[in-house]
Amino acid sequence: MALLDPFTQPLTSAQLSYLLRRATFGPTPDQLKSLTGQTAAQVVSALLADRATPAPPLNPTTNKTFVDQPFDMVNAGKLQTYVKAWWANQMLNQPLALPEKMTLFWSNHFVTNDATVNDYRYMYRYNALLRQYALGNFKTFVIAITQDPAMLRFLNGNQNVAGTANENYARELQELFTTGRNGGYTEDDVRAAAKVLTGWTDIGYRDVTSAVISTVYRANRHDATTKTFSAAYAKTVIQGRTGDTGGLAELSDLVDMLLANPETPRYICRKLYRWFINSDITADVESNFIQPLALLFQKRNYEIKPVVSAMLQSQHFFDETLRGAVIKSPTDLVVGTFRFWGLQAPDPLQNLAGFYQVGSYIYARIREQQQDILNPPNVFGWTPYYQTGYYQQWINSTTLGLRGFFADALTTNALKLNNKPVVDVLAYAKTLSTPSDPAKLIGDLTTQLMGVSFNQSQTDFLTDTVLLNSIPRYEWAEEWLAYVASPNDATKKQAVQLKLTALLQYLFRMAEYQVI
Repeated sequence: MALLDPFTQPLTSAQLSYLLRRATFGPTPDQLKSLTGQTAAQVVSALLADRATPAPPLNPTTNKTFVDQPFDMVNAGKLQTYVKAWWANQMLNQPLALPEKMTLFWSNHFVTNDATVNDYRYMYRYNALLRQYALGNFKTFVIAITQDPAMLRFLNGNQNVAGTANENYARELQELFTTGRNGGYTEDDVRAAAKVLTGWTDIGYRDVTSAVISTVYRANRHDATTKTFSAAYAKTVIQGRTGDTGGLAELSDLVDMLLANPETPRYICRKLYRWFINSDITADVESNFIQPLALLFQKRNYEIKPVVSAMLQSQHFFDETLRGAVIKSPTDLVVGTFRFWGLQAPDPLQNLAGFYQVGSYIYARIREQQQDILNPPNVFGWTPYYQTGYYQQWINSTTLGLRGFFADALTTNALKLNNKPVVDVLAYAKTLSTPSDPAKLIGDLTTQLMGVSFNQSQTDFLTDTVLLNSIPRYEWAEEWLAYVASPNDATKKQAVQLKLTALLQYLFRMAEYQVI
């Protein structure tokens, strides 16, 4: 079996749940019902379908967007939080689609952060650019991110001028964004690339009088000399250009050169592999998955979508030993738990206050668990995506408790949004195949919730000890049917509700719930 060969069997509920946990922020109950039995090709095709661009965030004070207005110095912090809450809700409310997960991926690849950029309008534009190119052409993407106002600010590209070149972006463009550390680039390559990149700057930064934000190229600040690169780039020579189009022409040549380095497609494919499949890249995976995937990337002219499509419907992706190999990021945990319960943020045009209440809550929980969206700690991104140990670093003595408290708040109705309990455990139980049968109830729950399969002894423990507290199984059937027959009877309702709540609290705190 070739690792990259398509997985063609109809997807079971467990396989579908696994795919949607990896490719999105988790399945909704309706998606699990409607898509089980389809093939990976069918589901992945739906995930990759073009989607409408989300409307920009609105200001609750005016009910109009604020990202196309002059900078608001007084309310800047509040407006930046609205941008983050808005993005959290895009993740929560996403249909069957990949773009939001890919937008998060690219925010950890082409890194900027709001602590450095410090203009919420720039950060919104940056986020929109990531979404626009998330599944598009990588060359076009690299050129666009190089010219992005937030990136120009973050890595000092706006200070890169002929005679006093700033090498920050030229270095990270090679080391982190394209060829990677194994690309063989030299310090002379960094200096030459910095010269290619001279002349670009942003306008509109924190401007309280004008809404105009853009990138401009100033030919009189560009180094128009010839740039020569090392053997890592086949000793490429980029001819210096003058005039208004010279900078873009040289930038295009530079990106062509970076993509021609054979390590670039491999580097990008490895990052996608660690994002979607596993942090451990074995020699077999490198030879029989990464290398052919990188070749596909090259053959398809560096289009991102075909690479992701092949990866997500491959035999290797559906290898059962890979389930549970990834610890959930805070975003996966919080957004995924909301989606499991079928929760959505209100339509901002109908209930803007409620929209931001939901998004702000999600953002706050993600941030306290150490993944502040739009604000990675440094140019390398969030630590669990690049340091030894990878995803294990999401779990520490602080975050483990916060994960449990978050799950408890949802399950016990301690959390209320729009003045209503977030979760109705009884309504959820009614959606399961046979809720009167405790063993089937546990089977349905663990299939939908967990990243790994449970053996019989685990299932029996959850059924007899956690759910039933050692009462006979037939008593659960009697209690459930009595409740269904008289749903307004408080005593009968409480008899099943308390047991289900205790069960769900236990499940959400299990190690198996922390992985995907």
